[in-house]
Amino acid sequence: MRNLIILIFVVYLGLLLSCKPDHATKNTEAGFIADLMEQMTVEEKIGQLVQYSSKEALTGPEVSNKAVSIVNEVKQGKVGSFINVDGAQKTYDLQKIAVDSSRLGIPLIFGYDVLHGYKTIMPVALASASSWNEKLIKEGAKVTARETASSGLHWTFAPMLDVSRDARWGRIVESCGEDPYLTSVIAKATVEGLQGTTLSDTFSVAACAKHFAGYAFAESGIDYNTTEITEQTLRDVVLPPFKACVDAGVATFMSAFNDIGGIPCSKNKELLTGVLRDEWGFDGFVVSDWNSIGELIKHGIVSNRKEATIAALEAGVDMDMEGRCYKKHLKDLIAEGIISEEALNTSVERILKIKYRLGLFEDPYRYSSIQREKNEIYKDENLEVSEQMARESIVLLKNDESILPLKAEDKKIAVIGPLANDKDVPLGSWRARAEYNSAVSLWEGLQNRIGDTKKLQFAKGCSLVDEVVNYQSILNIEEEDRSGFAEAVRIAKKADVVILAIGEHCYQTGEARSQTDITLKGLQIELFEEIYKVNKNIVVVLMNGRPLDITAINDKAKAIVETWFLGSRSGYAIADVLTGAYNPSGRLPISFPRHVGQQPLYYAKKNTGRPEKLGSKSIYQANYKDNESSPLYPFGYGLSYSKFSYSDITANKESFSKGESIQLSIKVTNDGKYDGKETVQLYIYDPVASVARPVKELKKFKQVHLRAGESKNVEFLITEDELGFWHKHGGIYAEEGEFEIMIGANSQDLVSDTIRYNN
Repeated sequence: MRNLIILIFVVYLGLLLSCKPDHATKNTEAGFIADLMEQMTVEEKIGQLVQYSSKEALTGPEVSNKAVSIVNEVKQGKVGSFINVDGAQKTYDLQKIAVDSSRLGIPLIFGYDVLHGYKTIMPVALASASSWNEKLIKEGAKVTARETASSGLHWTFAPMLDVSRDARWGRIVESCGEDPYLTSVIAKATVEGLQGTTLSDTFSVAACAKHFAGYAFAESGIDYNTTEITEQTLRDVVLPPFKACVDAGVATFMSAFNDIGGIPCSKNKELLTGVLRDEWGFDGFVVSDWNSIGELIKHGIVSNRKEATIAALEAGVDMDMEGRCYKKHLKDLIAEGIISEEALNTSVERILKIKYRLGLFEDPYRYSSIQREKNEIYKDENLEVSEQMARESIVLLKNDESILPLKAEDKKIAVIGPLANDKDVPLGSWRARAEYNSAVSLWEGLQNRIGDTKKLQFAKGCSLVDEVVNYQSILNIEEEDRSGFAEAVRIAKKADVVILAIGEHCYQTGEARSQTDITLKGLQIELFEEIYKVNKNIVVVLMNGRPLDITAINDKAKAIVETWFLGSRSGYAIADVLTGAYNPSGRLPISFPRHVGQQPLYYAKKNTGRPEKLGSKSIYQANYKDNESSPLYPFGYGLSYSKFSYSDITANKESFSKGESIQLSIKVTNDGKYDGKETVQLYIYDPVASVARPVKELKKFKQVHLRAGESKNVEFLITEDELGFWHKHGGIYAEEGEFEIMIGANSQDLVSDTIRYNN
């Protein structure tokens, strides 16, 4: 009898120990994770650091041998994350395998590149940055998060925070432009919109600040190229948007492809650990960019994938995206004593913390609701947010003779161009799960907004590309077929106004889309010239993902409207601006060049010992001899159907000291006939400093709505924070002296005054 009791106890104890842990019992994050990690084997810990991509079916009646192999690894706890697996049913099925079949039932985290909308597509980042409206950008991010989360995803690889100053670089379309302050404001708004007040909210997703860091400074604008960035530029220009993300509580970071000072970012311990964790206190996890750990070999910094594994983990890369380096080599490296299990534990703990905060241990399926997916994705409320963002992202560059808004007396309107009735290009690149040809075209928008459609006539004129394209293909620009010119000229000749939609195909920008030629490609300029011969009243509607050299048409076009790629409701938004239903309020987040030779081009340049003197005949000055040095359209620029004027600046005192502030005020008046919104921009220049400073830097801005004839005082509070910059020994602080304060409508048209800071 005694032996039977002992046997029963042993069997019970064995069953108890074999049971999966109850992931909902621990009531503190640290305690829960510590308890879980005590139960994990080295292989299971390594699995948390492994991220796979799979666009093929991993579950279901028919799967490939590759899929079977991947699922077997999930069952063994050897995979912690997937990218490119989305949809409520797919994520549920794969999550169930991880939870039910692996020993400890640790849930997967599903990520996806949702950059400007999941199925409801918002304007591309360069466009939404043109709105200068962080509240609206945050609202757009909330919509994106709801759709993303409702599709079973937990994590998006956004926002992209690379301060971008070279129009040749294809990924400039994903950026917020050339300015670190504007990018920082948008970074904070985007993270707050995506993540909400808590990651445990099932309508929020974990954000990822990328690409850390300096990716946009690629030499010659060639994607993936090496960079040369001084520490001063790194600290003052490149890093501030990432710091803003940390302050906003961003969950994850992504290491960049490029090197800084010869050290690739996925091996850069000073950056990933020294700055990110030790200085800034970031407590989330870092994921590599796609195989950027394996690519350390091509950089010439390691000789094989085993060495790459050592370099990346020691630097601070916690998760290996599709590099297969950690999977193949970490176990041996730990067994050999080259990497300690404590180092592995650090990365595992960081990843588990984010899974915990997402609520995945409490309910691994909380994001994978098929009914919620049906209810939340592509609904009218989401599309309305996209449309409003699109309206506010449009920048009016030129409006001679007030040809816009369109007038009632415009009896015939010719709508022409390769992009005028295109329903796919407005979606941009990186369009997640957008349906092909699902955008509202300009032609459709005008038909909808102009009641009398008899006024409208359409002709394509020419094609921009010569075949159906996808993201993986290299575009073939159409340069020969002029068969549509005759019809375009015919309707233009009879029209009161011509609306000409030209620019870029959306796949001319994006990853691996660098160009030396940033003019209007193909037959577009030739089409413009043919129309101009018969009708001078041309309104150019630009659709593009980079600032273009538009000098060939700039002087002749009566109006130019920059619309970028505006997303799902593009056509309605453009039509609202053209008809005057919406008064354009967008401002450029990036300078437009006169020639590609000016690249990289940006307003916040430093003075030289021989700065350019306009009107001077001396050749010994910093300028071009064959063209103007200034941009065609400067940073912060944008017209309105209203006209705004600025008074002189007033200050509540002439100087202030550390711990104090100074209040600046300027009166802005709407002198036009339309109610409108003005973006009032404040720039600062430190003329005498220990390190040469840019001639002006954006430090604050405010948007103000003014009725026709109305005036308002716009106030700015200035503290040491706005005057400071990074010092190698001492961090960020302001130096004593006089500062020039400039306030105005853009980076060139400014009213200035001087204040003093006493330190």
